[in-house]
Amino acid sequence: MTIIRTPAEFMKLRETLNNKKIGFVPTMGGLHNGHLSLVNRAKSENEITVVSVYLNETQFNDKNDLVTYPANFDDDCALLESAGVDYLFAPSYAVMYPDDYRYMVTEKDFSKLLCGAKRPGHFDGVLTVVMKLLNIVRPANAYFGEKDFQQLTLLRGMVEAFFMNINLVGCPIVREKNGLAISSRNRKLSQQGLALAPKFHEILAAGGTESEIASNLEKAGFKVDYVTKHNGRLYAAVFLENVRLIDNL
Repeated sequence: MTIIRTPAEFMKLRETLNNKKIGFVPTMGGLHNGHLSLVNRAKSENEITVVSVYLNETQFNDKNDLVTYPANFDDDCALLESAGVDYLFAPSYAVMYPDDYRYMVTEKDFSKLLCGAKRPGHFDGVLTVVMKLLNIVRPANAYFGEKDFQQLTLLRGMVEAFFMNINLVGCPIVREKNGLAISSRNRKLSQQGLALAPKFHEILAAGGTESEIASNLEKAGFKVDYVTKHNGRLYAAVFLENVRLIDNL
């Protein structure tokens, strides 16, 4: 696996790939089986597999969340190497934002709801960094998990709105056997928190009105951020031990 650190270096490499079909998995690090499922899908459907590891600070409205984000670059490299990834793109803020984030991509509707209502500026950061990454890597296919279904929906809208010749592939949520959606942030939970966390999915799956589901989550020990049905999908975000968890059905 070759590690590349700058857009210029990757763009130079890109010209040597002879128009091979590239599958791309953007990540923020802290890799787990959910990410590996995206990598394996990319490997099965493309000739070249590229993964980016970049902890994108522009999408964090809570600086403490950024500082405590559970990622270890050496561990991520070892995992990607063993998974058979061809290229790892691991840039810095300076090379990704030479304008110091003066320019951004903004969506004015769906990004203001759900997580966007609770995390101002979050999706501006997401859309901007993914636009940059897609422009640098220029993949045929880019892979995203459905755990953040709002993010996936917004990215699909961006690709369509800007006539980007890229296929965005949504991949099913990968869960633990107990139903908990796998997430890097799960690593921040105590053993007691990990024992309670599967109740999040269990209560969502049990159904009911939004207020009933929210009440059941509160009773179980979660602090509810929101429970909302939107376009036939149930979205929810909760806090457990000050760790924010999201899920959808």
